[in-house]
Amino acid sequence: MTPSSTQGREPQQASPGSRDAPAIAAVDGALAAALAQYTAPCQRVAVALSGGMDSIVLLDALQALAPRFGLGLSALHVDHQLSPHAGRWAEFCAAACAMRGVPLTIARVDVARRAGQSLEAAARAARYRELLGADADIVALAHHADDQAETVLLQLLRGAGPAGLAAMPRHRAGAAGGPALLRPLLDLPRATLAACAYARGLAWIDDESNADRRHKRNLLRLDVAPLLAEAFPGYPSVLARAAGHQAEASALLDELACRDAGDIRDGLDRAALTALSPPRARNLLRWFLRREGLRPPSAARLAAMLAELKTAGTDARTRIVHDGAEIGCHRGSVVVHAAAAGAYARGWRGETSVDLPGGILRFERSRGNGIAAAKFDAAAVVLRSRRGGERIQLAANRPRRAVKKLLYDAQLPVWQREALPFIWCGEELAAVPGIGVALAFQAQADEDAWRVDWRPR
Repeated sequence: MTPSSTQGREPQQASPGSRDAPAIAAVDGALAAALAQYTAPCQRVAVALSGGMDSIVLLDALQALAPRFGLGLSALHVDHQLSPHAGRWAEFCAAACAMRGVPLTIARVDVARRAGQSLEAAARAARYRELLGADADIVALAHHADDQAETVLLQLLRGAGPAGLAAMPRHRAGAAGGPALLRPLLDLPRATLAACAYARGLAWIDDESNADRRHKRNLLRLDVAPLLAEAFPGYPSVLARAAGHQAEASALLDELACRDAGDIRDGLDRAALTALSPPRARNLLRWFLRREGLRPPSAARLAAMLAELKTAGTDARTRIVHDGAEIGCHRGSVVVHAAAAGAYARGWRGETSVDLPGGILRFERSRGNGIAAAKFDAAAVVLRSRRGGERIQLAANRPRRAVKKLLYDAQLPVWQREALPFIWCGEELAAVPGIGVALAFQAQADEDAWRVDWRPR
């Protein structure tokens, strides 16, 4: 990999009055407009720097414009460790930033693929985890109109709806204290950025994976996009504009879903969901799942979910598995929760905190309140998942009762009942968090004891 081209040519230099001067003005104008709209003085902006032409153009232009807007500037390079040239790319980015006096952070990530996930998607997920954890107020990305058009085409070929066809937003507010994402060059075609790069005499590197047609985006970029540009002179800007229209449509659908959802603090009202017309019900469920951080299901999968939810009872054992989570019903509400844990048994040796499949069980020393410590000293203590048929006596004036009935009376959701750890001492059930301590194990006044606290996931 060499600066400016794979053949190793030196960057071309533009003379004063070059025909590429409009490209410089277009880049600087788009960037200045975005900074004026989306930033405030004293904010910290980090450039997502790959070392490719697009991100080098953005870095160079931002380095010149950031002081005018009172912004602190840095850069972040994510090393996916997938290419034998990755180390050289990181070195190039370090040199480019040093030359401009811009601090650089290099983040090395391990790209782990989920079942059915492409390497490209896994790398993108790893990259965005780093970007969204950057020590900055805003992360600036160098996506342009060609990138946006390719994203629209990919989403079309996946059968996406308005939310997917909206493609990449120009600005996305930060979540949970993380940085906002800003794409200030999204309206400019790649040709404009290239003209700007040559006019300013910039150097960059080329990632050899960009020529690999096994990646669908590369196939579109190398084989399909040139044909579209030849046949439709407005490409890629017309598709980028179409993405804007879809973004507006998606926002309106979200407003409708928010109105249909009502109060969702305890989940989505199942009866209200199933009473809607099919299009509104699908829109609401898509919105709810996205709000819960889950990927959108396919049309067929969404229809199956709605059919199952429509026939579910008030507190049915509904268990819809989707995107690593489960969707269930409790007291008339649709709730997303962690996937059910399998059976387990784990010995306890005095730890104050035990990480279990369904949550964290904490033990705290006390006196006269909780499980008698002497009982635990006399036999092995095991934390075990529910097996069924357990019974417990909680007071002298009460009979032994089925734990199943006690859990039902406590109005715990089915998935929380199944996740509860049962605390066994020897062959006896000593306690069930949230239900109580068995009579034979209850600490007497001034007796050393253990109090337990269950924190479900």
